[in-house]
Amino acid sequence: MTQDKQFLIELSKMKMPFGKYKGRFLIDLPEHYIVWYKNKGFPNGKLGKQMELVYELQLNGLEDIVREIRIRF
Repeated sequence: MTQDKQFLIELSKMKMPFGKYKGRFLIDLPEHYIVWYKNKGFPNGKLGKQMELVYELQLNGLEDIVREIRIRF
C-alpha cells in the first residue's frame, strides 16, 4: 500500500482529539473551523497535515472521497 493511500485511510478514520469538536471526524469538521485553523496555523505533526488536507479537500468540494474511503476501509 502506498503512503498516500495509507494517509487517506487514516484521515478517513481520524477524529478531532480536542476542543469544541472533539470526537468528530476531521473530514466532517465545519468549514469555518478548518479555515480558522488555516489562518491561525495548523497543529504540528500528523494531525496538522491531516487538517491541512481537509482544508484543501473542503476548498475543492472533495470531502465525499474521504467519506467513501471510510466506508470501504
